[in-house]
Amino acid sequence: MCATCGCGDDGATITLTDGHHQHHHPHPDDGHPHRHAHTDTVSLDQKVLAKNDQLAAQNRQWLTERHILALNLTSSPGSGKTTLLERTIRELGRSRSVAVIEGDQETLLDAERIRATGARAIQVNTGAGCHLDAAMVRRALETLAPPRDSLLFIENVGNLVCPALFDLGESGKIVVISVTEGADKPLKYPHMFAAAALVVVNKSDLLPYVDFDVDTFTTHARSINPGVDILTLSATTGEGIPKWYDWIDIRANEAVSHGSVDKTMPPE
Repeated sequence: MCATCGCGDDGATITLTDGHHQHHHPHPDDGHPHRHAHTDTVSLDQKVLAKNDQLAAQNRQWLTERHILALNLTSSPGSGKTTLLERTIRELGRSRSVAVIEGDQETLLDAERIRATGARAIQVNTGAGCHLDAAMVRRALETLAPPRDSLLFIENVGNLVCPALFDLGESGKIVVISVTEGADKPLKYPHMFAAAALVVVNKSDLLPYVDFDVDTFTTHARSINPGVDILTLSATTGEGIPKWYDWIDIRANEAVSHGSVDKTMPPE
């Protein structure tokens, strides 16, 4: 499917972390990508993107009608987004229902970590795929069935390239980076930062020990996306976490105040 990294279409596996309802679904096969030699060009099959956008619109309608705030968390590997999710669920889960769709190429490790917090979680293993797509999320929603007025986190595959281009039907994309990654990340991955509603700079407790300038990073991020929100925090120590929760609460309350018709499953 994806000419950016050559990920294949060998199927996605969707597994509830209670060990039941495991399904193997063929990935939508809309033809093979045309590879290009130009290293500065991202090329995707437009038919694939068009079909994905249609399914994403259906996902978004279904989520909106059920007043569910769906946040798509993207990052490089090792940014700490699973740790951030664990803390968020333990603390925010006291006041609202939280569910998680976990995306990884293999293993159930992250979904098991999330399930240990008490949240309902489902694992989507993408096989050779480097990102979640709207069809995978739709199937996950059918199995997970998050309740009305809830909060849904979609933890995407660790990758700052392809997830930027695939709409899942989410309310917004959140980019999580750590201070160990370098302040130039927005310039290296402009598509992802341009698509973000929020950028979370994690591991702020390490700032005294690394060469990371928050002001420089902020300047780079807003040169790509002038209106993006940026929060600096530590998922380990809790520094800056209240502002993260405030950001979520504002948008969750907005989601509850919208929507009308309830449907039991995403439309076919």
